[in-house]
Amino acid sequence: MVHNVIVKRANIHDAKTHLSRYLAELAPGESLLLCNRNQPVAEIRVLAQEVGANPRIGVAKGEFEVPESFFEPLPEDVLKAFSGM
Repeated sequence: MVHNVIVKRANIHDAKTHLSRYLAELAPGESLLLCNRNQPVAEIRVLAQEVGANPRIGVAKGEFEVPESFFEPLPEDVLKAFSGM
């Protein structure tokens, strides 16, 4: 099995100066190889985008009801647990 992976190279000094530009230019499957004096030391890859990562607002409308007790103050023992006492 052969993978065609495109690798771009940049020296650390140049990458520090232009990191935003390098990241914007990376496409899925590409990576940026960081070099120190032309010797590879690290690799930066593009993360896969999650499909459907944006929540749809209102999708559960009418499926549940928030009881009035939800808005009441928490019991003292629960408040103490949150404050580490």
